[in-house]
Amino acid sequence: MMRGKIKRALAGLFVLLLALCLSAGLYVGLKGYGMYREALEQKPLAEMAEQVRAQPDFTPLDELPRLYRDAVVAVEDHRFYSHGGVDFIALCRALWNDVCAGAFVEGGSTITQQLAKNLYFTQEKVLTRKAAEAFMAWAIEKQYTKDEILELYVNSIYFGSGYYNVRQASEGYFGKAPAQMTPYECTLLAGVPNAPSAYDPAQNPGLARQRQKKVVEQMVERGCLSAAQAREALTPG
Repeated sequence: MMRGKIKRALAGLFVLLLALCLSAGLYVGLKGYGMYREALEQKPLAEMAEQVRAQPDFTPLDELPRLYRDAVVAVEDHRFYSHGGVDFIALCRALWNDVCAGAFVEGGSTITQQLAKNLYFTQEKVLTRKAAEAFMAWAIEKQYTKDEILELYVNSIYFGSGYYNVRQASEGYFGKAPAQMTPYECTLLAGVPNAPSAYDPAQNPGLARQRQKKVVEQMVERGCLSAAQAREALTPG
């Protein structure tokens, strides 16, 4: 009899926890959707894209080295060309790591979500903002192609040292236009936006090169570089 009571108590506790989780998820989703709608009303997607493209130092995607584009996708969002704006595999992995750590240690954001965050929301790590970011990412994916999204992304992210797009960063760090970047410079620059203060090549060259090695490793793992090409990408000059 005692065993039966314990089982019923555990079952009741499970149902209660499940109900609480569902309620919390619904609340976060509704609040996030409200934030998304409000942001979109203040700045429609077309206006957002035009604002980025109107920058005097905007760089079209076809003026960026293929190696740089591959490096960005490999290290930031390797399923970029196959997901619909939110990578649920990466999201679940990040959620598990966050739960294990008891803090926000991994984001799981896609390139599209990062674009949404940079142009519409704050950097604050709260669940309602993450939900709003996901809704905005889905909207962006419906309106723009993957190449257009990548183009907007590299023209609106922070690279450290006061550089807010790929041209500013390339000219500031290397003294050249993005199209002229070497494989070494492409892989070095691709690693910076993950943590601009830490990986700023001018301020923390050692950390920047450590991050660059991670970028190159990811490119080799994804089949973007051969071993010989990887060695070239890690060689200055």
